[in-house]
Amino acid sequence: MNLDQFSFNIEYLIVILGAIILYLLYYVYTKDAEYSKNIRSVASVVEDLNREFYYLKKKLDQTQSSIKDNSQRMTDEEIYQEIERSVYDMVHPLSLAIKQLQNNINIIEHEIQNKILQLESGVKQISIPASIHGNDDEKIISLFKQGVSIETISKELHLSKPEVEFVLKINKIK
Repeated sequence: MNLDQFSFNIEYLIVILGAIILYLLYYVYTKDAEYSKNIRSVASVVEDLNREFYYLKKKLDQTQSSIKDNSQRMTDEEIYQEIERSVYDMVHPLSLAIKQLQNNINIIEHEIQNKILQLESGVKQISIPASIHGNDDEKIISLFKQGVSIETISKELHLSKPEVEFVLKINKIK
């Protein structure tokens, strides 16, 4: 009767682990979709910046040609100031946009690192057998040293044979 109950418990445990794994896969899929959406928005911002850069470059060319036309009337110092003012007007919005973009990328990177750490700790918790405790280790070792078989130990302590063998191997007894 114990063997039937034990196999039922293993089947129940396998179903629970399967459900947990499916939930983790669903969670990763939804977060991946969210990050993909964020990346698309970043790509859109970059595309807008490129377009803005193109128009600013075009405006710079126009400004340079107008400066050349007016250069006969302007001194070198006035030309230098005009160029400096034009360049600042064009570069300043780009600089602000790049800083904002960098901040967004840093935030996304930080969120991804946190999610990876959470998933790693979750996987570690799933992969460690829950029935192996320090007290069980001592009982297993004591019974094995008294000459009790692995099968009897597993039945008596309600553990699987591989768990008993694992404890004995870890403690370098078998």
